[in-house]
Amino acid sequence: MLDRFFFPLLGLAAVLTIALALVWPQGIGARSPGPFGHQPVLQTPEMKAAMERQTKASQERLNKARETMRDLQDQAVAPRP
Repeated sequence: MLDRFFFPLLGLAAVLTIALALVWPQGIGARSPGPFGHQPVLQTPEMKAAMERQTKASQERLNKARETMRDLQDQAVAPRP
């Protein structure tokens, strides 16, 4: 391949790569700058509220299961008449 063709093509590829890096999100949930960015779905107020409800429901189910196991273990150790 001719150097006159290869090196300008390589330079163009480098410029395009740098331009892409400037607008690509910088990690999970991070926004892109400028006109390209938008709020990630997981950071919307509705999604945060839904995630909070799911977490709270999960904690309640876990606590209920623990309480049930405690009751069963107490009955096994000291059966009620």
